[in-house]
Amino acid sequence: MFEKFNRSWELTKASAAVLQSDRELLLFPIISSLAALLVAATFLVPIFGLRLFEGGEIGPLGFVVGFLFYVCQYFVIFFFNVALVGAAMIRLDGGDPTIADGLRIARSKAGAILGYAAIAATVGMLLRALEERAGFLGRIVIGLVGAAWTVATFLVVPVLVAQDVGPLEAVKESVTLLKKSWGENIIGTGGIGIVFGVLIVMVIVTGAIISVVFGALSPYLAIAAAVATLLVVVLLAVIQAALSGIYAAALYRYAVDGQAPAGFSGGALQQAFKPK
Repeated sequence: MFEKFNRSWELTKASAAVLQSDRELLLFPIISSLAALLVAATFLVPIFGLRLFEGGEIGPLGFVVGFLFYVCQYFVIFFFNVALVGAAMIRLDGGDPTIADGLRIARSKAGAILGYAAIAATVGMLLRALEERAGFLGRIVIGLVGAAWTVATFLVVPVLVAQDVGPLEAVKESVTLLKKSWGENIIGTGGIGIVFGVLIVMVIVTGAIISVVFGALSPYLAIAAAVATLLVVVLLAVIQAALSGIYAAALYRYAVDGQAPAGFSGGALQQAFKPK
């Protein structure tokens, strides 16, 4: 287990180094968030206009619209994740990727991305429907199932980028690769989530305190502090998303090759991946 922690830490540091070298990769999660907001705004019109979710019951049309919303949202998220991971893999191969390179890769995988979005939407709606009908313990079990699905499909995007396969084959391959890298998967992704979660909470708490203090002096200073806090939180979320995508690319290379990715040079990292 110590070896898994070591590899996870080295992969995370190397992923951060890639992001430091290619800061334009931050644009992918930014564009993804903006596109997701646009999709949400588009669906708000028929949802409120047709009153699909009023009265506590969802009719057939409501389920159809809800499913389409999930598919569109997932497609946008996965599309730009594929673009990010594709660009990261170019860097791992020693290249110098551009935003256009990532988008080109994502466009070439659009069909598979749409298929995987439909799968993810189906799973998401089923889990949500079960959760609404389950008791306290049932919700816990369903939450664990959802977490297991997230872990098992973590490498789907790198698989879609690196291999010419469909969405179902990508899910199966991700599960297969999980057997080789489950420790690095959970430790690395969990560690990144915890670190950035703590940072975001600290920023929010600090920003709230500063806003209160400044509010005693001027409401404009309080608003400025609140806006600054929001911008820092958004920046941290963008960095986390980009770092997670790069980590997925690096973890995929490790799971497939069993060694450090070519773009991750350095004695410590190479040592971490030496056969034991």
